[in-house]
Amino acid sequence: MRQFRSPFKASVRLLAFLLWTLLVIPVQAALLLLGRPVLPLARTVPRLYWRGVAWIVGFTLVVRGTPNPTRPTLFVANHASYLDIIVLGALLESVFVAKQEVRGWPGIGLLARLGRTTFVDRRPQKSLRQRDEMRGRMSGAAESMILFPEGTSNDGNRVLPFKSALLSVAETPLPDGAALPVQPVSVAYTRVDGIPMGRGWRPFYAWYGDMDLAPHLWDVLGMGTTTVEVDFYPPVTLDRFGSRKALADHCHGLIARGLVQSNAGRGARNQEEVVAS
Repeated sequence: MRQFRSPFKASVRLLAFLLWTLLVIPVQAALLLLGRPVLPLARTVPRLYWRGVAWIVGFTLVVRGTPNPTRPTLFVANHASYLDIIVLGALLESVFVAKQEVRGWPGIGLLARLGRTTFVDRRPQKSLRQRDEMRGRMSGAAESMILFPEGTSNDGNRVLPFKSALLSVAETPLPDGAALPVQPVSVAYTRVDGIPMGRGWRPFYAWYGDMDLAPHLWDVLGMGTTTVEVDFYPPVTLDRFGSRKALADHCHGLIARGLVQSNAGRGARNQEEVVAS
């Protein structure tokens, strides 16, 4: 598949990405400085930014189902790559949950902070603290969050087991006594220029193991138009299942089946194109 990569296209897209990012950064930084009075705008700008990035890199997002409009909601998704952030960021006005190390990554850390990401320490002994940090954001500012409960990325052909401890925030009722809605979401990279991707092509989009970021991103930027299928499943609450382990199993089952169906070209009909290149 590497022979389909265009260095010229990659160069143009990289330049457009840098210019778009430099344009948006001061706007979002100013909104964050102004604080709560402009919070709705500070939520909207990242979504507009990621929509622009999706268009620049040639993503066509096909969506099935409807994101839960209730705020806060915990969106739970599979994780194949940093590209998932572009996809879900373009569709949801929500903050991401990321491991603490991301805060210090060059470039990516800055974008994460401007996007108001919640950084957590995922060591087991810190699980209560990370739950409280997430609960504080969701209760105090009514923030919806996007969580990747696999805890790492993978090859895009499967869904790794979910770490149920990451769903502990769903155990605590919201300030009004209501249970926190949890919505499973599957993300699948399925076609390039209309051609089904196949197992051998997905590592060009999945980023995992010891892959280097820069050459991987360069390959992605040089590819054609990429179809990404996103399925939103009905939201649920923990009280329906009795334990976070059972909740995690339910979400994992839906997402894993949805990923397999999308990868096999058997996604449901009534698709809605949200972002097209």
